[in-house]
Amino acid sequence: MSSTRWPRFVAWRRERPFVGGLLTILAGVEMFFSGQLDVGNIHVQLGIEGLQATVIPILLVVLGILAMLMPVHRIFYGVIALVVSVYSLIGVNLGGFFIGMLLGAIGGILTVAWMPKNREQVSDETIVAQQVATGTNGS
Repeated sequence: MSSTRWPRFVAWRRERPFVGGLLTILAGVEMFFSGQLDVGNIHVQLGIEGLQATVIPILLVVLGILAMLMPVHRIFYGVIALVVSVYSLIGVNLGGFFIGMLLGAIGGILTVAWMPKNREQVSDETIVAQQVATGTNGS
């Protein structure tokens, strides 16, 4: 059963902006934990306390998941993730101490830049690969 799962996952991953969504999710997780940072008896929180330190990371995680599940709307989700990541410099401990902001910005850019493969191009590549494998040239 596991031998069929990996090829199905790879095929699913290639049809959507997986890396951009994953980086956006990681940015949200990193920002969430940077907002909950305790150093000894000192609670470090540079941004506006409370709502923004919780909403921004959750929003980034949701945007990353939505970008992977609905690649048709990837441009919208990527632009919003990029804007929220840049705004996190003000709202969440300097954007998760810059690491979360960079992850979110790169994830948003990769999500916007991702393009699905053309179906005709995929079928042509498949035909060429089959011809190479069988040693025929199609003539």
